[in-house]
Amino acid sequence: MDFELAEKSFQEYLKNYDINDGSIALKIKHTYEVVKKSEYIANGLRLDKENIELAKIIALLHDIGRFEQIKEFGEFNDKKIEHAEFGVKVLFDNGLIRKFMDENKYDNIIYKAIYNHNKYKIEENLNEKELLQCKIIRDADKLDNFRVKEKDKLEDMFPKIYNEKTINYETISEKVYEDFMQHKCIKLEDRKTIIDYWVCVIAFIFDLNFNISLQYVKENNYIDILVNRIEYKNDTTKQKMEDIRKCAKEYIDDRIIK
Repeated sequence: MDFELAEKSFQEYLKNYDINDGSIALKIKHTYEVVKKSEYIANGLRLDKENIELAKIIALLHDIGRFEQIKEFGEFNDKKIEHAEFGVKVLFDNGLIRKFMDENKYDNIIYKAIYNHNKYKIEENLNEKELLQCKIIRDADKLDNFRVKEKDKLEDMFPKIYNEKTINYETISEKVYEDFMQHKCIKLEDRKTIIDYWVCVIAFIFDLNFNISLQYVKENNYIDILVNRIEYKNDTTKQKMEDIRKCAKEYIDDRIIK
């Protein structure tokens, strides 16, 4: 297993895309940050070198379907093409995976981890190694989504629906608010507004698998950062976001193992 070889192949793959496009650049940055966070989690779990390297390679490849998605549709829209499912198709249907990995020993683990990384729930009946890597990439991906929502431009995150004149007045869909307050992740089909998407990211905390991941969110103050980033000029939305802030912080504090 050779992460450097996989990274060189990834850089070669990126030549097919316009790296000056803000959305493509955002996704490249996200990929490498997820690699770092996967390594951070794997080290925190005290995994062996083999599993740490595998986690890094999975992270490098986890969003490979996103690049074709943005090139084809101009936005990150899983309603048009589901990027995780497309990603494993890109990698495995035509043997592209062999450019990243010399051997096929880990193919099934990589396939399952990438396929499941964005699903509402991990599929059942996975073996221990598959489930471990699924949990690592899901946590690492979510942790970096907090950084993305803190640092990157809203117009790059929402290139087709962002409107700087209206975003502060958008509302939260009632279903999204209710699910959050019940400690549920938000389903794709329930997101209607940009604020719904924003709440969806905060709700990632309800699906974090490891204590180290919850601690990371708390230590980086991501709940306050995300809630505070948008100025809510709709009074009802503003109050609901305060409810969400309180709910999220209490959830994390209750679940962190001291």
